[in-house]
Amino acid sequence: MKRVKASILVIDDDPGIRRGLKEILMAEGYAVITAVDGESGLKLLTEQTFDLTLTDLAMPGLGGLEVLKYLVHHQPECPCIIITGYGTIANAVTAMRQGAYDYLAKPVDATELRLVVARALDHHRLKWENLQLKKQLNQRYGFANMVGQSEAITQVFELIRKVADTDSTVLILGESGTGKELIAHALHYNSARRDGPLIPVNCAAIPEELLESELFGHERGAFTHAVRTRLGRFEQAHGGTIFLDEISEMSPNLQGKILRVLQDHSFERIGGVKTIQVDIRVIAATNQDLEELVARGKFREDLYYRLNVIPVKVPPLRDRLSDLPLLVQHFLAEVSRKRKKPWKRLSSAALDLLLRHSWPGNVRELENLVERLVTLTEGEVIDVADLPEKFRQGFPATPPAPEEIPVGSTDLNAAVQALERHLILQALQRSNWVKSRAARLLHLNRTTLLEKMKKQNIDAAPGLTRLPDKPFG
Repeated sequence: MKRVKASILVIDDDPGIRRGLKEILMAEGYAVITAVDGESGLKLLTEQTFDLTLTDLAMPGLGGLEVLKYLVHHQPECPCIIITGYGTIANAVTAMRQGAYDYLAKPVDATELRLVVARALDHHRLKWENLQLKKQLNQRYGFANMVGQSEAITQVFELIRKVADTDSTVLILGESGTGKELIAHALHYNSARRDGPLIPVNCAAIPEELLESELFGHERGAFTHAVRTRLGRFEQAHGGTIFLDEISEMSPNLQGKILRVLQDHSFERIGGVKTIQVDIRVIAATNQDLEELVARGKFREDLYYRLNVIPVKVPPLRDRLSDLPLLVQHFLAEVSRKRKKPWKRLSSAALDLLLRHSWPGNVRELENLVERLVTLTEGEVIDVADLPEKFRQGFPATPPAPEEIPVGSTDLNAAVQALERHLILQALQRSNWVKSRAARLLHLNRTTLLEKMKKQNIDAAPGLTRLPDKPFG
């Protein structure tokens, strides 16, 4: 049985034309239903779903323009082709301005009919898929979908809400894996430029000798193998946003050219002399300390100030551990949905071990871990035994037993002080010297921990105090 390619409604008051159009289209594999006038055609449109409508322009009673008006307002996903006589072609052009895809003049040529119908279906399929994709992107990167309630991340959310619907240049700062690209997407899809393109460029992933061509494009013959003119990423981003990720990796020469684009939104392609103007918003990101790179002469100071109009500092996961349970729930739901697996939950003991981890890979590390756990865990509950070994090694619940005390040399205060010092240093090392997290590991207030560190003469800077080999001297 031949597969139906699409369903088409043909509306015409001439029985010969209706019959001829139906035969040609059915021979191409389309399902065709006909209507004798505008009224019956509209009735069918309210009762059934069609992929395409062909309607005569001039019919007794309800004409083709009324059918078109209904489709434009109520079924924009169904394209409309107008059929018109030679004397009313001007009216058909008017119909196209009002939303018709194209028109066919009577007598309808069979070859032209096939081409126009196929082109209309392909065009509207791609248009509709693009609209659905943009809708999904808008939903995915909406502020309601941003996960976190900690003070650190809430401040970030509030800032991007304020600046999203502006054209201000934004510089996103943060360690790898903290979600800088997610914030760039949120800024774009919550701005007036959401219907324009978002063009990402990973400056660290493209070799230096190719990055300039990627950004600015080149003219035909500009260099060996430049066999045709190529548009760069800045031109592709016209009307939208360009996201320059890892911008600290750019060479000083290229930094100067980027500065010009930021100043007047113009540039020339490689090998070209024509100045090209673009309407773009620039969002940049880096995991490096740009101020330090400026001080060392590795990054242009004028470019830094051009980029740093609105700085957004994304906190590492270790500084927002209160968000970890919410993130785990979010990733469990996302991975289960994508993998079509039953929803799993994390045991409280397993969650406690995750809260003790330092998360050097930040949110990305957590997302990858959750995906692994959902994939490999067979039961409904993800427990301690399902976690990788490095997580199960968590901070010991009970302190290590001290060595046997030699007879005649018992000093309880010294032993207690030595044990306390050992546990504080161990907690600091396990938390990468983040004192608030080390305090949580020890079930202390941060202020209490700082007092004990001062009393124990433990330096606040990591690496200056060595963890003793044994808890007692």
